[in-house]
Amino acid sequence: MKNKKRIALVGNPNTGKSTIFNALTGLNQKIGNFPGVTVDKKSGFTKLADGETIEVIDLPGTYSLYPKSADETIVFEVLADKQNSAHPDMVVVVADATNLKRNLLLFTQIADLGLPVILALNMIDLAKKGNIEIDIDGLAKRLNVQVVALAARKSQGLDGLKKAIQFQSETALQASTIAVKSLAPEIISEVATRLNISNPYVALQVAHQHGNLKYLSKDERQEVQEVLQQHSFHSPKMQASETIARYSFINEVLLDTVKHTTVAIEESISNKIDHYLTHKVWGFVIFIGILFAIFQSIFAWSEYPMTLIETLFVWLEKLGHDYLPAGALTDLLIDGVLAGLSGVMVFIPQIALLFAFISVLEDTGYMARVTFMMDRLMRKVGLNGKSVVPMIGGLACAVPSIMSARTIENWKERMITIMVTPLVSCSARLPIYTLLISLVVPNKIVFGFIQLQGLALMGLYVMSIVAAILVAWVMKFILKSKLKGYFIMELPVYRMPRWRNVGLTMYESVKTFVTEAGKVIIAVSIVLWVMASYGPGDRFEKIEQKYSGPAYTQKFSEEEIDRMAASEKLENSYAGLAGKAIEPGIKPLGFDWKIGIALITSFAAREVFVGTMATLYSVEGDADDMNSVREKMANAKNAETGLPVFTVASAFSLMMFYAFAMQCMSTMAVVYRETKHIKWPVIQFVYMLVLAYVASYLTYVMLS
Repeated sequence: MKNKKRIALVGNPNTGKSTIFNALTGLNQKIGNFPGVTVDKKSGFTKLADGETIEVIDLPGTYSLYPKSADETIVFEVLADKQNSAHPDMVVVVADATNLKRNLLLFTQIADLGLPVILALNMIDLAKKGNIEIDIDGLAKRLNVQVVALAARKSQGLDGLKKAIQFQSETALQASTIAVKSLAPEIISEVATRLNISNPYVALQVAHQHGNLKYLSKDERQEVQEVLQQHSFHSPKMQASETIARYSFINEVLLDTVKHTTVAIEESISNKIDHYLTHKVWGFVIFIGILFAIFQSIFAWSEYPMTLIETLFVWLEKLGHDYLPAGALTDLLIDGVLAGLSGVMVFIPQIALLFAFISVLEDTGYMARVTFMMDRLMRKVGLNGKSVVPMIGGLACAVPSIMSARTIENWKERMITIMVTPLVSCSARLPIYTLLISLVVPNKIVFGFIQLQGLALMGLYVMSIVAAILVAWVMKFILKSKLKGYFIMELPVYRMPRWRNVGLTMYESVKTFVTEAGKVIIAVSIVLWVMASYGPGDRFEKIEQKYSGPAYTQKFSEEEIDRMAASEKLENSYAGLAGKAIEPGIKPLGFDWKIGIALITSFAAREVFVGTMATLYSVEGDADDMNSVREKMANAKNAETGLPVFTVASAFSLMMFYAFAMQCMSTMAVVYRETKHIKWPVIQFVYMLVLAYVASYLTYVMLS
């Protein structure tokens, strides 16, 4: 039994539905999955004026109840199946006030399902600016539902929406918008009778969608199929007839309630801007320019806060060694946990800046233009514009990006998108890139405005996108499918970014990075410290005896002996032996056994590489030497050659390896979950590992 009243937010994409959801629920929300499917379920709670707390469900955006993806199928299932755990008591249909004709199609369909409905006209401020006059009362009278005007971005009208929810009748009062039964009377009657459906439009939708509705049993699907075959039901033709009837009704409603006095100003300005930003040549040039500015800024603006964080951790390490009692526990806390965290926390400013820039591009409407432009290129490699959304999202994290590929209807295009998205450099690679770049690329500005380190970082990101496109082109010929995909996207008007949302995005990204990555890093750091501090048998005792003998005590200082003993102990530790075991395989790439250990541990999460290096060099180094991880790595010498471990050749070789390989365990898990077969993540891991090894080897050979 439900204890609280539940409402569902439904609407077309880009109507501000998620903005309304966030405004209503604030931080009192959670994300899970709808039962039986891997579609995100966003739910939260809000309090009405009378003190009643209600549950709010944010359903996936859709243009109609006829689904084109798994996400859109959920909308009808939740609204039609009364046994569904998310089934609402009422529905709030969010519509774009600047384009009511298109938005009301979905409204009329939901209204005909027989659920209590409220129509929320969002972006009413933009409609007024565009001289679109809407008779709210007249529209409410014609539709016989409550109509609320909103400007969600400005937090206007939310109290009115809450009042409408509070006083909404539990019984649907709206009349049918079209004569549903006249579309297919025999089919509707028989389906309704056999499946005990009381609403005629629900029965018609079941006739259309029965093959994909998970709440129907196998026998029920078979019964519906028999009815359809008996009456020669033609679904596309029936959908077309229904759509024509609905738009006829919508035109009549809007004729009396909406007046367009002039063309919308924002739309006119957006069209003029798009003439340049979506140009087939200049559009790409501008996009590259924006990427260039972003990565230049990430390095330039983050330098000072990163230095502060480094200084803080060096101070904490020194404080710990000075005041905590000497022993294994202190070494674990300082050389294991604290050293591991310091190597990653220093990159918080860069993570925050990256997500801030992505948020601004999305909020202004520019990211939608990038998707539109890339559609032309995507089709040539066997994809479509919808594939760009996961790939661009991959700049942040591959896991949610792979999940977002569900919106791609074509199986082949969806699989290729899933297989290549991890090639796009995610934010977890950023700490590795920036650390290695800072070691071998001079912090210089050339031509007065180009920072070499920022240019190198941008090159890695652009290379990852190009690699993903090339691999997609190869897979176009490997995977076979007769279905053809299509791309439909509405380009929103340009708007100023909501700086509060940008700030929240930065906060959430940093919070997720610290909590999620931090947990993994602490766990790996503890295990690694133990593996690096202990070894099999009596190896450590023999090393101590060796360096306590006169051959060393008479020639070297106590500090030098400690450093040599620590280095030899690390080589003979469990971690050192594991690194030595794989060293022959990675030596052609310019990697030593310490890097080999980091390659293994970073499979838990890419950013663990930095923490691993910090822990290894802390274990090996002098306790009094509190240099940051960058300084320790810069001073590291190859035991055989005496040369620096991290040269230009080895550093770029390592960057190439991480650019193409080492997707984390979470990525492989989500690929398995989305494809439902173990072969796809295995194939993905193998091809990326081979690609990484070849790219790394060629880079090392060419730069050596």
